[in-house]
Amino acid sequence: MNKPNTIPSADSLGLNTAGIPPTVAAAFAPVSSLAQAEAYTRDLTHTHYENFSVISIFVPKHLRQDFCNVYAFCRTADDLGDEVGDRALATQYLADFRAQTHALYAGQTTTAVFTALAGTVKRHDIPIQPFLDLISAFEQDQHTLRYETFDQVVDYCRRSADPVGRLVLYMSGYRDEHRQQLSDKTCTALQLANFWQDVRRDILERDRIYIPQEDLRRFAVTEDDIRHGRITQNFRDLMRFQVDRTQQLFNDGLALLPLLNHQIRPQISLFNRGGQAVLTAIRNQNYDTLTKRPRLSKMLKARLMLRALVTITFSKLHIGGSGGVKK
Repeated sequence: MNKPNTIPSADSLGLNTAGIPPTVAAAFAPVSSLAQAEAYTRDLTHTHYENFSVISIFVPKHLRQDFCNVYAFCRTADDLGDEVGDRALATQYLADFRAQTHALYAGQTTTAVFTALAGTVKRHDIPIQPFLDLISAFEQDQHTLRYETFDQVVDYCRRSADPVGRLVLYMSGYRDEHRQQLSDKTCTALQLANFWQDVRRDILERDRIYIPQEDLRRFAVTEDDIRHGRITQNFRDLMRFQVDRTQQLFNDGLALLPLLNHQIRPQISLFNRGGQAVLTAIRNQNYDTLTKRPRLSKMLKARLMLRALVTITFSKLHIGGSGGVKK
């Protein structure tokens, strides 16, 4: 893998970048060429930890750079929201990131992320809204730390997770609302699974609780219980309730797979089944996500990858159809 050239300092931006991750500072800095920008997004994509590699062997070769470019945008926006450590400063950075997004659509790019992303946007005619929605969600994280209802949590997911799936569909040539809505099911479920996986870490590290307040009251679980890792039957019942309704979203999202061509279907399948595996890990811990974070073993990841490989093999043999006409 090619490594990016040394990227200049972000001092020219006039932003105080003290305290933000080096990758974020680098992404704000200007680059001298498209090749340098694309090398940066590839490096960022492959060095950041994820449950599943975003650019696996199942992504068609002609889309891998585009996936890296979109991932770099998402990763940088997420880091700006979560890794700065100062909400006022994070809000400032996100506002600048939003301005750079608008500048991209006006044909003006200078930094690594947006120089690389410009080609992806043009090639696939991607609208600006998914990018703005992602930034909006990370801005919301700076001032909204509790959610009263499940509908409010789902609305957050609509902006923090669903745009990612829609971007993947745009890059894959799909623009219709039906496929987008099915993708939203899986993406919302993935975000919720991550919330249930990180219940205690979110409150300890960021003072955030994504479990709806109405559900905490219903199951008689307190914030103090979560903060101090008290595993009670009430908490187990609460998590079972969250896991069950998240499972239904994953089930609904599977209806998207037959509507995709064989090239992209295994990757989407991997996202869905990987999220379901997180829910299984929670069940296997008897819904204790406070004293031990549920994780996927390397063996389980390998099995999921193998299942996706079988999917693509059979798809190439035209079993299950081609996924229909793109729109």
